[in-house]
Amino acid sequence: MSEIPEKQIKRLRGLISDAETSLAAAKELLVSILGDGETIAAPRESVVSSPDGKIIEGIFDGQIMIGPDGKNYPVPANYASKSKLVEGDIMKLTITDDGKFMYKQIGPVERKTVIGTLTHHDDKYFVEVAGKEYQILYASVTYFHLREGSQVSVTIPANNDEATWAAVEAAL
Repeated sequence: MSEIPEKQIKRLRGLISDAETSLAAAKELLVSILGDGETIAAPRESVVSSPDGKIIEGIFDGQIMIGPDGKNYPVPANYASKSKLVEGDIMKLTITDDGKFMYKQIGPVERKTVIGTLTHHDDKYFVEVAGKEYQILYASVTYFHLREGSQVSVTIPANNDEATWAAVEAAL
């Protein structure tokens, strides 16, 4: 039996990782089409080593990613704001051999867009929607040049009444 070249092994691992990501996205699309409201995709329950580095899947909590071991992983606020990540999204973090962190959303939760008013207290920013406050990232406040009292369109999880974070869609 001959040895399999390292290049082929690396390629196979990459293909498997891409297939897993595509499968998670396909499952989410199916859920959004069928409208059953249940998320099929779930993060891996362990850390995986790959040729690209260490891969960790977790849940975005509105500010950070929580890994399968309960460890917190910092998601850059600019990335979370620009990507309009929503509490409950499934993320994949690749930590390269040189220590670089690369995040990717692989399982978006079902979303809905609502309109509210920007408030500020306790050194945090919130959007009040029908009497409930959702915290938003400061990066979104600065990017959209928001001021207290601004009308804001935000995205929240569609099937999570316990959610406390929102992603800013637009200033109105």
